[in-house]
Amino acid sequence: MASALSFFTCLVLTVCIVASVDAAISCGTVTSNLVPCAGYLMKGGPVPASCCAGVSKLNSMAKTTPDRQQACKCLKTAAKSVNPSLASSLPGKCGVSIPYPISMSTNCNT
Repeated sequence: MASALSFFTCLVLTVCIVASVDAAISCGTVTSNLVPCAGYLMKGGPVPASCCAGVSKLNSMAKTTPDRQQACKCLKTAAKSVNPSLASSLPGKCGVSIPYPISMSTNCNT
């Protein structure tokens, strides 16, 4: 689990380095809020309350279009290393509505 979490964190932080800096929200912020979700996103099971707290916080932080686009890009990249169906269902399981699906086919620029 620790090595999977380290891999997940490194992957998202790598994306931070190459991601657009136009938005106030960073991939580091996305990562730090979603670290409690790593176990669920890889193996399923119950969603930890700390994960849902991070999902809710991230959603409240991403208010502007550039912030939402950046968060979308970070989430889309991170979804490559986790179970895609678990990633796409996470916001709903946490009672959070986001304006785009977590999917490899999502166009984060629109």
